Amino acid sequence: MSTRGIKFLDKWMADHLPDAISDDPVAISDLADEVMRAADSAGIGVGEITEEVSSVFEVILDAMQHRDGSLAD
Repeated sequence: MSTRGIKFLDKWMADHLPDAISDDPVAISDLADEVMRAADSAGIGVGEITEEVSSVFEVILDAMQHRDGSLAD
């Protein structure tokens, strides 16, 4: 398990998602691509994130849909 990967994803989302204004799937896909590029640039392999979450897209989509503080379904 890679706590480094999930910590990176959590911090990236905290830093970037508040500025994102849409939960449109195309925008979410772009954000997922962006976080994976950022992880790669930081020396964190894709596997370190994907072994913790099955889909970065789904994690970001869920976060965007519940950023008002509501609980996930």
